[in-house]
Amino acid sequence: MSIPANFTIVTLGVADLTRSIAFYSGLGWEQRGDPSAGITWFRTSGTWIGLFGYAELAADIGVAADLPTGYRGITLALNFGAESEVDAALAEAVAVGARLVKPATRAVWGGYSGYFADPDGHLWEAAYAPGFPVAPDGTIEITD
Repeated sequence: MSIPANFTIVTLGVADLTRSIAFYSGLGWEQRGDPSAGITWFRTSGTWIGLFGYAELAADIGVAADLPTGYRGITLALNFGAESEVDAALAEAVAVGARLVKPATRAVWGGYSGYFADPDGHLWEAAYAPGFPVAPDGTIEITD
């Protein structure tokens, strides 16, 4: 048996659901679900981002809710069709409450990228990768 690679949701544990909803709404992302249920969803180009209380998510999993600090070993990526779009995305994210972690720079892999942290410290990369063209629906294709 093999598990199909139909990755559909990333759920982020957040300290303040209202604050995180305001942040992701401020990015202009489409929200679904009733936050009074303790979880809400934001549509992305091919998956959904779920926001769920940090302690509640840990309880659902059955693990201790130790708060993370610093780098967590994961980033989420937003790919754009041009360097100017990366700069605009980083500026907009900061304008709605993100912390700029790394300004956009030319990358050794031939692209252009920078990083921001959402209000809970989840790291997002904003990138222009010439080898990963962005389709009109926002998805990318990785061919090599």
